[in-house]
Amino acid sequence: MKTGLLAVGLTTLDVVASPIDDLPKGEGTTLVKGIACAPAGTAAGAALVAAKLGLPVKLASALGDDLIGRFVRMALEETGVDTSLLPVMPGTTTSTTVLAVDSQGRRPNFHALGAGMFATAGDEVIEAARGAAFLHYAGVGGPKLDGGPGAALCQAAQDAGTIVTCDLISPRPSAIEELKRLLPYVDYFLPSAAEALALTGTDDLAAAASAFMAMGAKACIIKNGGKGSYVALPEGRFTLPAHVITPVDTTSCGDSYCAGFIAALSRGRAPLDACRFGTATAALVAQGLATLGKLESFEATEAYRLATPLAEAG
Repeated sequence: MKTGLLAVGLTTLDVVASPIDDLPKGEGTTLVKGIACAPAGTAAGAALVAAKLGLPVKLASALGDDLIGRFVRMALEETGVDTSLLPVMPGTTTSTTVLAVDSQGRRPNFHALGAGMFATAGDEVIEAARGAAFLHYAGVGGPKLDGGPGAALCQAAQDAGTIVTCDLISPRPSAIEELKRLLPYVDYFLPSAAEALALTGTDDLAAAASAFMAMGAKACIIKNGGKGSYVALPEGRFTLPAHVITPVDTTSCGDSYCAGFIAALSRGRAPLDACRFGTATAALVAQGLATLGKLESFEATEAYRLATPLAEAG
């Protein structure tokens, strides 16, 4: 029986400080309310959140042979993520991002490239994808995945009956060519609104979703931050509102929406209801620092979803 989630793609460490509304000049000390660090990235962030929600999770990515890499592995394993497909690249640092989150939850960031972008799709990863109930492919832009290997992985997973989801991170315009390879093997494509509009050259979410579905995606769910999400499914189109919250740190909200969506699907929820659960997951993450925010469990998230008001449809 197929079980659990395999997440493939970017792994980083996020170091988050808040609130930072201005970068001070000179060498003085400025007190902030909080600093947190956690595994993050389109693959590791989604994996961490999904594991917190009770889903068996395996992560395929890469770490450097430094202290940051050892910390990332420890934090993932403590939350229940299987790191057996997370190799160490000798002589390489671990991808790391420093985020200065302001009082409104916005997050200018400083990123150091490292091993996390070098995920591969070798035989072990393909076998794991075939055996998983879900493959979350978050490797677009990866030099060892673009151009065919990533699409072959998604095809192998879908051929084996695995449900394939796909997300992006800061895609270059050339990513559209990679998506043309990938999307025929993707069941649910989950870009952000900014990514969707930039890649399709439109200013309309419905048109962007249609463009991605014309490339082969069976469904397209566009995450739109505080405005909610636009959901294009074979059975219809829907605009779902976000919860009314005061955001603290929106760093991993997109990854957490994906993880919440997958976790809900894994429990038999219909896709539209799974989107609503993803919305609640992202809302809880946005109210605390770093990848997990105020997230506790699947049950606590469901209780939050039922009890927390939604914004009026815009």
